[in-house]
Amino acid sequence: MSFTQLDPPLPVTVEGKGKGYALAVIDYGQEHNLIWVTGLCDSGEIWCAPNPLVRLQANWTMGRQGWPPAVPSGTKPS
Repeated sequence: MSFTQLDPPLPVTVEGKGKGYALAVIDYGQEHNLIWVTGLCDSGEIWCAPNPLVRLQANWTMGRQGWPPAVPSGTKPS
């Protein structure tokens, strides 16, 4: 297992929770998703979110337009 603090934190959106900043990443190894330790902007809560539910926020300067919501594995988009 490795724990990596992000400096600076990355602005992300956690599906179902909202916008926040990723403060660190936990890597349990090749059989697991990365876990993003994220502080949420609206509530101040700290969540550990699995990689498939974390998206970078849009950034006009960097040319990132944003992405559609994640589709949990095992489900089909409607």
